[in-house]
Amino acid sequence: MAAMRTLHTAPASFIVTPAPHLVSPTPTPRGALPAKAPPAAAATIQSHARPPLSPRVGRRRPCARAASSGAGAVVASVEDAKRDVLIALSQIIDPDFGTDIVSCGFIKDLEISETLEEVSFRVELTTPACPVKDMFEEKANEVVAALPWVKKVNVTMSAQPAQPVYAGDLPEGLKKISNIIAVSSCKGGVGKSTVAVNLAYTLAGMGARVGIFDADVFGPSLPNMVSPVNRLLVVNPESKSILPTEYLGVKLVSFGFAGQGRAIMRGPMVSGVINQLLTTTDWGELDYLVIDMPPGTGDIHLTLCQVAPLTAAVIVTTPQKLAFIDVAKGVRMFSKLKVPCVAVVENMCYFDADEKRYYPFGKGSGTQVVQQFGIPNLFDLPIRTTLSSSGDTGIPEVVSDPQGDVAKIFQNLGVCVVQQCAKIRQQVSTAVSYDRSIRAIRVKVPDSDEEFFLHPATVRRNDRSAQSVDEWTGEQKVQYGDVPEDIEPEEIRPMGNYAVSITWPDGFSQVYDTQN
Repeated sequence: MAAMRTLHTAPASFIVTPAPHLVSPTPTPRGALPAKAPPAAAATIQSHARPPLSPRVGRRRPCARAASSGAGAVVASVEDAKRDVLIALSQIIDPDFGTDIVSCGFIKDLEISETLEEVSFRVELTTPACPVKDMFEEKANEVVAALPWVKKVNVTMSAQPAQPVYAGDLPEGLKKISNIIAVSSCKGGVGKSTVAVNLAYTLAGMGARVGIFDADVFGPSLPNMVSPVNRLLVVNPESKSILPTEYLGVKLVSFGFAGQGRAIMRGPMVSGVINQLLTTTDWGELDYLVIDMPPGTGDIHLTLCQVAPLTAAVIVTTPQKLAFIDVAKGVRMFSKLKVPCVAVVENMCYFDADEKRYYPFGKGSGTQVVQQFGIPNLFDLPIRTTLSSSGDTGIPEVVSDPQGDVAKIFQNLGVCVVQQCAKIRQQVSTAVSYDRSIRAIRVKVPDSDEEFFLHPATVRRNDRSAQSVDEWTGEQKVQYGDVPEDIEPEEIRPMGNYAVSITWPDGFSQVYDTQN
């Protein structure tokens, strides 16, 4: 039986009544603060849909929509038909966010035939590993086909090109990676590599494009855990980029594939090697890059967190108290670096015998991490000889036994990672935006429905960077009158998980921390 504990539940049903904002909207008067929307009509949520390229416009303006045609009714125009389809699709709710898929922006390329009998549209996902993609397709076909005038429905499922949500200057090799997941534990020997490899192949089995980066130079594990035909990294002579090796469709990079074995070198050299291996590799388009972090909280960890825009971290521990003490250090490190920890995996937890479950190393380390640091998901891995031996055979457990209990636990972990990464990307992409209708910067409070508004000129005047304030004297370089009262931001883009970069008309780029 798959062992999983989680602190949240998903809505039981995908179908609800049509979203009120699609049937009878009430436009917000210009200059007024918008009223709070009902749950199904909440501000645009994009857990699996393509996030906006620029959040300069902070909300979707409602437009007048008529109620859906009754039974036997005939639509008069293509516009009426599209309205009917959108109202029908608004009954489908994203189970993670409780928001209809129309408001989420999932529906693309909606077309109605000239005879007003055939409907075609595309549902665009941020990741091909979306755990509810089959449900979306099934329900979309069902609710649209139920319209009295529809005789044929064509639904296409797609995923957006891989792209980071981070707006800063990234190394060339990281520019086409959507999510970077760190699998970490300060304690050595707890099974980080086992979790990282099996998680990566689980995500690949869900349809995602995946890579694994083994960041342990002193003791690389990846070469023993997978069996690629080509066991040496190759450098492209033209681009000078490293070409990763592959095994079962997953791209692999490890110092162990560099022909050097295990490294004997000092810290600064190690950081340089890690930087080079990660950033100069031609990863191509990836939905997820899983980084198998080395033990500790030293130079390598800081280098990785600074060079790579980590989306989230998965923490691995064992039941012993000593493991918890070390793991807690790692969780605090990620907290300071503003990398959210989305799941805890407690490895070597138990074994079953004689119809009983035994906990030879005690209980509570994983639960303690979850409770003390507020990490929402906990997964227990059993003591299994097959799981241990898979690290020696070169075939991950989820590949050799995809229907086994261990594979089911990793499937649950994979779903959790996909959902949490989608939530993080949505929060980042919509945290700060500019609402032109009221000429205000909208700021959403993380993990809350609350939001507040800031005057653009006030934000610009309160910049505390070295370009606005003298670092030695504290004197304000930019005076109050230097900033026009009617100034508007040209662009607002995410920068990391909890900050945005605001570009102003004078070319100045201001970093705004959404947590302060």
